[in-house]
Amino acid sequence: MLAAGVVGAGQVSRLDAARLQSKLDRINAFRASGKTTGLRTPVTETELNAYVRYEMSDRIPAGVQDPWISFLQNGHLLGKASVDLGRVAQSRKSASALDPFAYMSGVLPVEVNGILTTKNGTGSFALESASISSVPVPAWMLQEIVSYYSKSEASPQGVAIDKPFMLPSGIREIQLAQGQAVVVQ
Repeated sequence: MLAAGVVGAGQVSRLDAARLQSKLDRINAFRASGKTTGLRTPVTETELNAYVRYEMSDRIPAGVQDPWISFLQNGHLLGKASVDLGRVAQSRKSASALDPFAYMSGVLPVEVNGILTTKNGTGSFALESASISSVPVPAWMLQEIVSYYSKSEASPQGVAIDKPFMLPSGIREIQLAQGQAVVVQ
């Protein structure tokens, strides 16, 4: 299984977050310099998760707790979070006994496994599996959760997990390996 060797949530520090902030500053400065190629910046999953916990906590939607992203081999990512699925169910306003969200309430663990592919400044995510409380769920259920929690003024329908996206700051590619990503500009 790809999840072998995944570091558990909670093993991060403010120093790890500061390391990533320094690297992000370097990435942005490189972009601002007008250079278009030549910078490779390694980022550990510990740095990323520390940054999410300490620097982005105010941007994580209410109802999503303890997010953790693991960098696996060959472009694979594993994401975990505890998610309030009752909020998603309420937003659907479905009275159908056939709607699986009608049976979900409270905060439950959600796990997502997939492949991140990046090239020429764009990225895409190919979902391989998703589960709620270790029970496999179809892609449409995960999409409902992601859509609900990613809605914004700029994106009223939320993020579509199967749509390509532009990489920021002049990033051309992100190469993933066990525990580390390399940002290529």
